[in-house]
Amino acid sequence: MKITAINTFFSRETHRNLIFIEVLTDAGISGIGEAYSVGPDDAVPAVAKQFESWLLGKDPRNIEECWQTMYNFSRFPGGLIMMSVLSGIDIALWDIAGKAAGVPVWALLGGKCRNRIRTYGEVYGNTPEEAAGYAAKIVERYGFTAVKCFPLFGSPDIPLFNRRVRAAEEKMRAVREALGPDVDIAADAHAALASPFEAVELATVLAPYRPLFLEEPLRPENRDALAEVRRKITVPIATGEMLYSKWEFRELLSREAADIVQPDICIAGGITEMKKIAALSESFNVPVAPHNPMGPVATAANVHLCAAIANFFILEYLPDDTPERRDIVDEPVPFRDGWLEIPDKPGLGIELRKEGLRESMKGGWSRPFRYHPDGTPSYI
Repeated sequence: MKITAINTFFSRETHRNLIFIEVLTDAGISGIGEAYSVGPDDAVPAVAKQFESWLLGKDPRNIEECWQTMYNFSRFPGGLIMMSVLSGIDIALWDIAGKAAGVPVWALLGGKCRNRIRTYGEVYGNTPEEAAGYAAKIVERYGFTAVKCFPLFGSPDIPLFNRRVRAAEEKMRAVREALGPDVDIAADAHAALASPFEAVELATVLAPYRPLFLEEPLRPENRDALAEVRRKITVPIATGEMLYSKWEFRELLSREAADIVQPDICIAGGITEMKKIAALSESFNVPVAPHNPMGPVATAANVHLCAAIANFFILEYLPDDTPERRDIVDEPVPFRDGWLEIPDKPGLGIELRKEGLRESMKGGWSRPFRYHPDGTPSYI
């Protein structure tokens, strides 16, 4: 079996493109993967075609060889565009390998460690009342046992730190009161804080509401600063969506800067590298909660990975019941009462419906936006 072509497809969601990569073979077996929408999305097809020229004629089942070719043939490996394309192709190769062997991807990864995948939903709203109402709605509708809110979004007087922190506490309190003591609530600072002391203050006021974790209290470039915050707070720190490859996660883990890591399968290096990042994290006793804001193919890839790693914690999940998500695949991964089921079909168990793709957004998402109570964004 040999690789004969690599194609890229876009579909527009509310505020970003979903980017799918298809790998074709001379055996009539094709695989589908998903790349991260990093902003300058127009560069993705060009990089995919460059990688195609390196992979033509290779056996797609030699996934490690293909991964190393894409990574090491690049003059300066890494970077968001290169890693997102590499990740999408890697996912597609695993899809092909599973289909060729007649088994689901999780079986190729060593088998299942669990029979279903716990998820959390995202809570939107600019005021405490909006966030609490939204949280209650999605828990009732989808059966989530955990949610994540964005306590700094929509807060007034952004330069006034004390008022901003008070607003964040009010939002967290409202969500906790709406959901009761048993639903887990994570908080995402979205890397919006500039210094460790601000992150410590935010964690301190959120701590009484028992956050599942505080995500990205700081940007990830300075691991030592993040480690300083972790030493001073009791709330678990989660981070990693902006990191690529096992090498960047090694720096994070060796500095003991995170309690939970959140690699994204669409940019960290695909299934191949995510399995290695999970094993590395396991050696530090750190669980994995994959970042997963992209499309239904990414969700399927994550489900197979999460089924097969021992230190899985929880998976971010955007329900696939909206038309822009449901219409682009033949059948999304089944989701019931806050849990995703693990497919038994060969490969990823999901196929792209090209006729359901929507016109893409030129350039990708690059403008800031704010969320309304119904979860829809408006650009500012």
